[in-house]
Amino acid sequence: MTMTDVSPMPALSTAKAAAAPSRQLSKVCLVFPTKGRAQILAQVAPLGEKQSLKPIRTIVSCVSDEDVAGLPPSADLTVLKGPAGSSTQRNRALDNLPDDAGVVVILDDDFLMHEDWIAEVVKVFEADASITCITGTVIADGIHNSGYSLEEGLARLAGVTGVPAPRTISETGGPYGCNMAFRVDGIEGVRFDERLVLYGWQEDRDFGGQIWNRGGRVVRINTALGVHLGTKGGRVSGRRLGYSQVINPLYLVKKKTMPLRDALDHVLRNIASNAVRSFAPEPHIDRFGRLRGNLIGLLDLMRGRFTPERAAEL
Repeated sequence: MTMTDVSPMPALSTAKAAAAPSRQLSKVCLVFPTKGRAQILAQVAPLGEKQSLKPIRTIVSCVSDEDVAGLPPSADLTVLKGPAGSSTQRNRALDNLPDDAGVVVILDDDFLMHEDWIAEVVKVFEADASITCITGTVIADGIHNSGYSLEEGLARLAGVTGVPAPRTISETGGPYGCNMAFRVDGIEGVRFDERLVLYGWQEDRDFGGQIWNRGGRVVRINTALGVHLGTKGGRVSGRRLGYSQVINPLYLVKKKTMPLRDALDHVLRNIASNAVRSFAPEPHIDRFGRLRGNLIGLLDLMRGRFTPERAAEL
């Protein structure tokens, strides 16, 4: 295992990207950005070794030694430490990929892959050179409830007897950030927007939008199955997230990485949900805090301020 403190690095230029050699797609690098969830990371990250197509390297992009406490050592594991923030931590990993990696898979630290997840993604990349980004199919998502334990998630996966047939590939506006795979040759010079601070909120959609704007395809496939545990803890405050729910989508409209209709749908649905459920909030969600953040975001929009980084100040 190698452990490195790193400083931010600039994205590769387009000219350099064009000169990059073609890579072998079966050489996959697995990335886990993480902060403050050492226990679940120590249980989830080693599961990559159980994939039918094993990654050539696993990168954990964290903030401190405490984030990787209990993580089993491995010769194929690299730990990168640096500033916090989902976009920043993902970029840190992208800036330190193995030279021969053909595909990079970025997962939440509480996402469980079916044993053929990586193999199915690679098959699709190999079959269609126009596809740059793939997101899989989540068969159970704890983000929408109180979350699943590791045992519950593994039990859900154990109930899958094989990948679905036939394989279906559908276009999507952006990957689901808990499980994303990218053709490395197709994302040279593309990075996550670090103005989308903390939890990021729509940074995956922005990344997908950048790929679309370059002519690459962003798709979802039905054969890369997984469970998102939705582990609570290590998240941002309700007020901060509520602010991002309003500001970030409209900021992406200005960047031309999200259509206006999609952004308005995100904003209005989140405000309505927070307003209604604040009267009887779920125990695991700070609905009142999110609603306050929504209102602060709306006030900033009325002043013409598209400042996603302000979330860190709330």
